[in-house]
Amino acid sequence: MYAARGVLSVHTEQGTSVVPANRVAWTPGGFTHYHQAHGDTDMRILFLTPAQARLVPTRPSVFTVSDLAREVLLTLTGPRSYDAGGHGTTAQNRLVRVLVDELDQAQEQPLQLPEPHDDRLRALAQLLYDEPADNTPLAELGHKIGASARTLSRLLRDELGLTFYQWRTQLRICHALVLLAEGHDTTHTAHACGWSNPSTFITAFTTLVGTTPGRYRSAN
Repeated sequence: MYAARGVLSVHTEQGTSVVPANRVAWTPGGFTHYHQAHGDTDMRILFLTPAQARLVPTRPSVFTVSDLAREVLLTLTGPRSYDAGGHGTTAQNRLVRVLVDELDQAQEQPLQLPEPHDDRLRALAQLLYDEPADNTPLAELGHKIGASARTLSRLLRDELGLTFYQWRTQLRICHALVLLAEGHDTTHTAHACGWSNPSTFITAFTTLVGTTPGRYRSAN
């Protein structure tokens, strides 16, 4: 699934992938999923056979897209790319192999927000989903859901492989991508996602997404 413009969110049992423009969300076969478009979105979908998918991960992932991969994706998802039976031509199948090779070399993006399974983490996640700007310390959030900060930190580390700070930052950046795609400016987005200082937000956003919020918003 490719966002040529706008932002997509792809939800599976493993979590939510937020897919900005010029990123690819890969969902392997067998994963129940649904997606949502945010803002003015140009979404392209391409299916791979098991043989074609041999070099890509067996888990949901998000990748950067090279200039070559972008042009291949646009060509493969353009008008008359496949015949009425859904089969590509020999040339199109060669393009799919090029795309798979590009994805095999592509940098995976940390835009997959893992879905917690422990009930305490689920309750914590819901608090953050509802109020991404909430800067309440973990100990106080834990008090609301009946778990200590030490217990929640251990669960986050063991189940998701993240610290609370890393997890909350990823969640906020995912929320920021949606707000920017919907037309909100950098300052509003920073405050809505819990940053009192827009420059700190810009640094966090650039580190995770690879471009500044302003450039990202202009590109959409």
